[in-house]
Amino acid sequence: MISIPIFRMFSLVIAIFMIQGLSAQNIEQQFVKNIATIQLYEYGNQQGLPVYTINGNNQLELHFDDLDGGYKNYYYTYVLCDYNWKPCNLSPFDFMKGFNQNRINTYRYSNLAFTRYTHYQAKLPDQNSSPIRSGNYLLKVYLDGDTSKVVFTKQMLVVEPKAVVSAFVVQPFAAQLFKTHQRVRFTANIKDLNTFSAGQQVKAVVMQNNRWDLAQRDITPAFVRGNVLDFNMENTAVFPGGKEWRWLDIRSFRLFSDRVENGIYNQDKREFYLKKDGSRSEQRYAYFPDYNGMYNIVTYESINPLFQADYANVHFYYAPSDVLSLYKKKLYVQGQFTGYSINDLWEMTYNAESGLYECEALLKQGYYNYTYTTVGEKGIDYENELEGNYWETENSYTVLIYYKSFTDRNDRLIGIASINSRTDKPGFSF
Repeated sequence: MISIPIFRMFSLVIAIFMIQGLSAQNIEQQFVKNIATIQLYEYGNQQGLPVYTINGNNQLELHFDDLDGGYKNYYYTYVLCDYNWKPCNLSPFDFMKGFNQNRINTYRYSNLAFTRYTHYQAKLPDQNSSPIRSGNYLLKVYLDGDTSKVVFTKQMLVVEPKAVVSAFVVQPFAAQLFKTHQRVRFTANIKDLNTFSAGQQVKAVVMQNNRWDLAQRDITPAFVRGNVLDFNMENTAVFPGGKEWRWLDIRSFRLFSDRVENGIYNQDKREFYLKKDGSRSEQRYAYFPDYNGMYNIVTYESINPLFQADYANVHFYYAPSDVLSLYKKKLYVQGQFTGYSINDLWEMTYNAESGLYECEALLKQGYYNYTYTTVGEKGIDYENELEGNYWETENSYTVLIYYKSFTDRNDRLIGIASINSRTDKPGFSF
C-alpha cells in the first residue's frame, strides 16, 4: 500500500479545487479571432442577464461583429445543459419547438467607421424556434450550417415561474467579514411542485454582478415550512464586497475622457493610451454609479452604434506601488469585455523600462467597467487584493432556484430574483 504524506494530499486537494475554479470560467468560449463584441442580453438592456421566460413575451438580443468584413452564413442552435452546464443527453425535439438550425439573417456592413466589420444580430427566440423546457442553455453559433465550425458559445437561462423568490442583502455576523463582505438571504415559495424531499430536489445558485465565475452553487434550503424554503445560513452566499469598478469612457473618439492620456489616429486604426492605474486597496470607499463590471456600446457621434461605432486599440497600464508585492504573481485585466477569463490574452506584461504592467485590447466605442486581478501560488485572488473590500459597495445579485424531481431528465429553472445591495445610492460613504 502506497502512503501519501498528509501535506501532499492536502496540496493535491487544493490544486483540484483551483483547477475546478479555473475551468468554471470557460463555459462560454470563443474559437476564432475575427469575432468581437459578442453580446447576449435581455432585449433593450445591455446589462441584463439573458433570461427567457417560457410562454412569456420577452426576448433576448444577440449581437457580434465579424472583423473580416463581407458576408458569411452564420447559424445558431440551442443546447440544453444540466445544473453543472454539461450537455443533457436529450434529443433537440425534447427541449425545442421548431427548427434546430437557425440562420442569422440580419446584418449590416459598418459605415462611418475606420474599422471595417460586419455586424450580425438576432432576436431570440424567433417564431421558428424556441425552447420548451426550462434550465441552462448554451447558445451555439457556427458557420455554414456545419455544427463542427463553432464560432462561439454563450450562456442563457430559460425559466418557468414556479417559485416566488424573495431576497435581500445583509452584513455577515462574523467579525472578520462584517465590514468587508455581503451576504444574500433569500426564500423561495414553491407552487404546483412536489417538494416532499426539498433537500434533494431543490438547490440554488447566487451570482454577483452576473458573473458565473463567482457564482456560489449547490445551496440547499436550511428550513422547509410548507411550500416555503428558507436558505438563511450564515456561511453561504457570502461575497467580498469589492469596490466600485474602474471605468473607461470611449464613447467619443474626438473628445478624450478623463481616463484617456493620449490617442493616435492612423489610417487603418486608432490607438488610445490610458492613464496609469494603481492599487486602490488603501483608498477609502466612495460611491459612484457604475455598470458592475459590464459595458454599454454607445456613441456620441453616430445614430446607430451597432454598425457605426468604431474600434480602437486600448492600452492599459498598471503602476505597482511595490513590484515585489507582485512577485511570483500574474496580473490580469478583467471585466465583462474579457469574459472574466484568466488567459494569456488578458495577462499584463511587466515593462522593466517603464516599471509598468501593460496590456492592450481592441474595444468598440462605449462605456466600460474593468478591474485588476492577480493569480499567485494559491490561485485566483477573489479577495480583491488590488481593489479592497467594503460592505457599502453597490453590487447586483441574482438568485436562481433549480428543481429536479426524481423523474425529471434535466434540472429545471423555476425561479429567479435580482436585487441590489443598496438602494440609497449616496454621494459618499466612509
